[in-house]
Amino acid sequence: MSHGIFSKIANAVGGERGRWITLAVWILIVVALQVFLPKSADYKDDAAPDLAASEPSVVAQKVMDEQFPTGEGTPALITWFRSTGLTNVDLAQIQKFSKELQQNPVDHQKTVVPYDKMPLPVLKQQVSKDGTTFIQTVLMDSEATSDELKTSFEELEKTANGIFVDKPFDQKVSSKDTLTARTTGPAGISVDATELFSDADVSLLIGTVLLVLIFLLVIYRSPILAFIPLIAVGFAYLAVTPIIALLGKEGIITYGSQGLSIMTVLLFGAGTDYCLFLIARFRSQLHHDENRYTAFKKAFSNTAGAIALSGFTVMAALLILLVAKYGSIHNFAVPFSLSILIMMISSLTLVPALLGIFGRISFWPFVPRTEEMAKAHAAKKGKTVKPHRENRFWHRVGEMSAQHPIKTFVITILILGGCAIFATQVKYTYDTLSTFPKDMPSREGFTLISDHFGAGQLAPVDLIVKTDGEKTDLRTNLQKEDGVANVSIGTPSAKNPDYVMYTIELADNPYSNEAMDVIPDIRGTAETTLADAGISKNNVWIAGQTATQYDSRAVTKQDEALIIPLVIGLIALLLLVYLRSVTAMVYLVATVLLSFFSALGLGWLIIHYVLGVEAIAGLIPIYAFVFIVALGEDYNIFMISSIWKKSRELPLREAITEGVGQTGGVITSAGIILAGTFAVLTTLPIQLLVQFGLITAIGVLLDTFIVRPFLVPAITMLLGKWAFWPARAPRNDHLRR
Repeated sequence: MSHGIFSKIANAVGGERGRWITLAVWILIVVALQVFLPKSADYKDDAAPDLAASEPSVVAQKVMDEQFPTGEGTPALITWFRSTGLTNVDLAQIQKFSKELQQNPVDHQKTVVPYDKMPLPVLKQQVSKDGTTFIQTVLMDSEATSDELKTSFEELEKTANGIFVDKPFDQKVSSKDTLTARTTGPAGISVDATELFSDADVSLLIGTVLLVLIFLLVIYRSPILAFIPLIAVGFAYLAVTPIIALLGKEGIITYGSQGLSIMTVLLFGAGTDYCLFLIARFRSQLHHDENRYTAFKKAFSNTAGAIALSGFTVMAALLILLVAKYGSIHNFAVPFSLSILIMMISSLTLVPALLGIFGRISFWPFVPRTEEMAKAHAAKKGKTVKPHRENRFWHRVGEMSAQHPIKTFVITILILGGCAIFATQVKYTYDTLSTFPKDMPSREGFTLISDHFGAGQLAPVDLIVKTDGEKTDLRTNLQKEDGVANVSIGTPSAKNPDYVMYTIELADNPYSNEAMDVIPDIRGTAETTLADAGISKNNVWIAGQTATQYDSRAVTKQDEALIIPLVIGLIALLLLVYLRSVTAMVYLVATVLLSFFSALGLGWLIIHYVLGVEAIAGLIPIYAFVFIVALGEDYNIFMISSIWKKSRELPLREAITEGVGQTGGVITSAGIILAGTFAVLTTLPIQLLVQFGLITAIGVLLDTFIVRPFLVPAITMLLGKWAFWPARAPRNDHLRR
């Protein structure tokens, strides 16, 4: 029944008439979407909040804004540095620069500290103890976008160049006895983050397209065929981006540059995979059927179901991200799942149309022909026909796994398990700046502040308590806490004196795990102190970057605990429906989980010991898990479905050999391309994407070269007829080892 339906679909999209209609429909749709819908770049929001309004740090910030309003804006911290010590001339020029900004403010500038009105001895008191560094605060409009702030900073640097002869913003921090300047703080970090992603978009797209094209040319050695998947992916990309833009414009979804970057990789990687499964089967069928339409119908009927299931599996797994509370994770759900859906439709409609149009010529110069066609072609050219020989490498791999299942199982488990052990050693960070290149201005500025003032000064913690008029020993008690460097005198609110704010400078980098671990201690001390004074414990609020990161860590851990079981459950359910085997479902899910932990462990070895990174981004596990498990299960579906079909006619050992042999080449090609597209992310200057791309690529390669050709066939052979349980094995008399 299903083959009849697929045959009709194949004729509708790839038949003599259907191919042209399908191509025309796709062209019309893409042109209409591009003309009438907005551009995705116009509605991306890189400043979208990651935490819900109910999170403690967000609530605290609201209380702070109400009771201690500054109304001034977002601080940009200009860090002035001279390795041999700032001179009186340097400080005088800084004062002149401050005066110029007051008289001729740059766009979106709110206020600037009037250092020009301070006597030089007073100004010197604000220089670091070693005399090398000075921090100048310029407050920018909090409503200004990162792009607008970037323009403002360019104006600011231009103003500085008119005052400082050595152009300090252009000097290297490592320069000796040269005045240098860097802009950091919340405004500087925001500008650098946006610039990193904006520079990455075009280079990522170009790099991904070139890599896929090169791989396809090397694998298939056909210039026409190499472009067919790229055309299909390109059409899908041109279709999905305006739809996402429309959803963003209407406020239905939120997305940012990071999401668009990963979506591009996902489209080209997974999309090319879907195309290759159909193309490979079509090429194989052309060796047996003279009529290309007949060959295509058979190829489509044998692969469409697996492609559709794989697409729906990945799409459904990505949609589960909607349950995430953390904004960045939640915002991935719709763009990613929508891109997979459109790519799946493209691979089942546009690719068939293109194959129908080009037919055998798609594979030129190595055109697949039947034996009779090959003889006629050779005779026409006066040559001797060369019989078609299938590459037997993957048949031998399948045969080895089937003949030596115990040995294969033990070796693969030792390899994967050995890598997985290192996953327990992974250290995570929620430090935003650690994802920046070391030479980014905001990171260099932060490093200067950290080295010469103490990192805690960059982002102090704001503690607000409501005392109800009671006196407390809160400041004294807070100063006794480990990890606290300094606590300011309590400042009462001008609106309501019962609200008192303490500014706490931490001893550690405010973006570090050590600093985040101090937050619950601060809260505990504050609540205990208030309780001793007869004040409600609920009258405590903690704001600031460290408190925000503490909440981010807690929320992402909650998301992991919810999303990972849901993804596993969903994939298990889809496998159970497709294979009707509880046993197969269990070991297929188990193998991709093993490949995930192996990838995480091996990735950590490379990132930590080779690249010298102390900790990976805290979002990596959930990012990598969804992609490795969902995409890795794709390959298992294609291979195991082939084994299942072969087992209806052959003994299980032969079915495994043929199943691995038939799918080995195309799955390996697909895996290399998918891993390669994710590896392109490692060329970007953003550590989060570098780490995510590397670990995901490793996971895909482990699944492609170890899990799928060796581990899964070995387990299937060891289980024998029980691999099909509770369904009856197709041929019980053939399930002998």
